[in-house]
Amino acid sequence: MKKATSSEVTICGHTYDEYIEMVKAFHGHVAPGMALSGFMVDLACRNLPQGEYFDAISETRKCLPDAVQLLTPCTVGNGWLRIIDLGRFALSLFEKYTGNGVRVYVDSRKLGDWPELKGFFFRLKPKKEQDFEALMAEVRLAQASIFGLQEVMVNLDSVKTHHRGAFAVCPLCGEGYPEDDGETCLGCQGKAPYLRCEAPGSRGD
Repeated sequence: MKKATSSEVTICGHTYDEYIEMVKAFHGHVAPGMALSGFMVDLACRNLPQGEYFDAISETRKCLPDAVQLLTPCTVGNGWLRIIDLGRFALSLFEKYTGNGVRVYVDSRKLGDWPELKGFFFRLKPKKEQDFEALMAEVRLAQASIFGLQEVMVNLDSVKTHHRGAFAVCPLCGEGYPEDDGETCLGCQGKAPYLRCEAPGSRGD
């Protein structure tokens, strides 16, 4: 069988090499998970049922959401991409009014012929011991052959976007916040991730 070159392999209308350059610019570096994710998004897009408006679900926070945002109109910011972290490397694209869609996942039963991919996916050896070039070569050659494809109907109630209610001014920090959060904002309730939060120069630096 003739092996496809990087210019012949396409991902959502881009050559493989073009997609890798997009990954560098968007994701910050070329990660095997991002290369894998591109083929997953491409397969989902090629099998979408008829419909006009689609949303996305990523079942992991690792790499896959970035590929969805890079290759489709669905982003976390516009609310069309939901991350439901089930710990599975899988995504779904679905018609937002009917819930009909497709789900693509890494089928572990199909990894037997791809030792580097299997080692990467199941963390069989530390990252520093992985052969990055061999791994990326397997991703490009395997393409969609290691994925499973399912028709799904999404429970739209479970992914419904909750519109924020009225805003109030927090009496402690003076910032606006959803008044449904309580008498003060969540940050002033101790839920902010900061060990220190001061105005620039407030310490006399």
